[in-house]
Amino acid sequence: MDTAPPREYTVNGAGLRSAPAVPLARALSRRHPPLLQRSIRYHRPRAPFCGVGFCTGCLVRVNGIPNVRACTYEPRSGDRIRTENAWPSSRFDLLGLLDVIFPHGIDTLHGFRRPRMVVPWYHRVVRQLAGYGKLPTPGPAATPPPGELVDRPVVIVGAGRTGRWVGEQLNARGVRALLLDRRAPTQPEPALEIRSRTTVAFLPPPAGTTGRRFRLVATQPGSSALMVRAESVVVASGGYDTSLLFPGNDRPGVLTADGTLALSGDHGAPPFTHAVVVGGGQRAAAMLDRFGEAVDAVVAPGAIEPQVTARATNLGVPLYPRTIIARANGHRRVRSVLLASRGRGASFEVPVDAVVLAHRRLPNNQLLFQAGARMSWRSIPGGYYPELDPAGRTSVPGLFAYGTVAGGAGAPADASTLAECVVTNAGPWPDPSPSIVEEMPNELDGYYREFLDRPRGRGKTIACACEDVLLEEVEEASRAGFRGIEVVKRYTSLGTGLCQGRYCLPDALLLLAILEGRTPPEVGYIRQRPPVVPVTLGALAELPEPAPESAA
Repeated sequence: MDTAPPREYTVNGAGLRSAPAVPLARALSRRHPPLLQRSIRYHRPRAPFCGVGFCTGCLVRVNGIPNVRACTYEPRSGDRIRTENAWPSSRFDLLGLLDVIFPHGIDTLHGFRRPRMVVPWYHRVVRQLAGYGKLPTPGPAATPPPGELVDRPVVIVGAGRTGRWVGEQLNARGVRALLLDRRAPTQPEPALEIRSRTTVAFLPPPAGTTGRRFRLVATQPGSSALMVRAESVVVASGGYDTSLLFPGNDRPGVLTADGTLALSGDHGAPPFTHAVVVGGGQRAAAMLDRFGEAVDAVVAPGAIEPQVTARATNLGVPLYPRTIIARANGHRRVRSVLLASRGRGASFEVPVDAVVLAHRRLPNNQLLFQAGARMSWRSIPGGYYPELDPAGRTSVPGLFAYGTVAGGAGAPADASTLAECVVTNAGPWPDPSPSIVEEMPNELDGYYREFLDRPRGRGKTIACACEDVLLEEVEEASRAGFRGIEVVKRYTSLGTGLCQGRYCLPDALLLLAILEGRTPPEVGYIRQRPPVVPVTLGALAELPEPAPESAA
């Protein structure tokens, strides 16, 4: 039983307290997700969305340090926490008028040129609308903690069920693996070396073919950075719930299944009282199992699986298969959703205070892209997955992928085979043959084709929440002749935010494939540039200079 005293701190000057090990966003969530900031261009109200530390919906300022993610930060006694990017407050922001004045977006690329005498003022405004928060509050110069150089034969990125299983198998054969996980520590594992709250921020392409070819830079909040050298890397980073495009899709109350679970905790109440769950598969069934009493409807872009139908029937929850979300209504938070049956069906409104996105789960594959592993597009569910052999080997010697990030592929049933593959890098490795595109029907493809043809009426559809890029801007770029996701990214800034495209790219690839009349692999993928998450220059400056491989 935890007898530690509660943490006492202030949020915008108001005194609060919460239990130890409770993230700030959860502590502030009662019946609704808290309003913690405003978006950078239109100052639209924002609240926690993903709940797992990827998106920008819960950035706060802690003790003068900007852009701290409230969904993963656990307050300490004496903390001074303030909401960001809003004046005078996140609940009432005068710059929110921009959202009304520019219903179709601010053209910062071609506009703000007349009259010439006020161009300098325009530039100041544009710069103000192009960043997150303010610079850190000046204080006494602090010496960064010294970095650490760690040499291990194997590094496992992800300490979930799959990552721990791999670590246990290697341990049993005398191989000491280091597990890096970005989440808070859960149940202790004395036999495993786990660095919790550690984000792998840099995985360069492997150097050479022998020795410790991989170098990873990992950071811990308020601590030193790690330079990790390894002979093999196992990526078991899991997956995440994605977003969906519709007018009002960034409103507070629209959140993923991940976010719902994070704001609820292990046994807490959900951050809503009346929700519509979007999805017709296993993830939607899990939401009904956990929060069924607070779910008023289940909506799916395509068919609804029997397991969801059975649970919804028992709870008396109405089902709407093959249904489009035409709009989420509300300003400071969702008040209702406008639904329409696919095939030009009539629209109808459902009063709810939350939209839970549980329709599509994709792998956390950014590290695999950075390492140069060959990836293939899978039409169902619509995303890129690594090309693997039965032992989980990628096209990069020494790099493995297991679990959800590998498309659900588990490690070899024979643990000795696993250990041999990981430790000795035994081949043969997959041949560098051309990627195979699965030509299968995708419900989201049909969904978005109908969505693009429908009149959208009022309300902005946010294609990239980090950078406030509108769907209209993506369509305009396509009409202007910009083809391919990399070029559209540079034209619109879609995919350049702090989430590194996790939430905008999956939908943008489907949309551009429709607009360009090509397949998603032909649309391409953005160039992954490390680090995946922001890293302080001080932490990098304190990293030790690694000795040559021959002396390691």
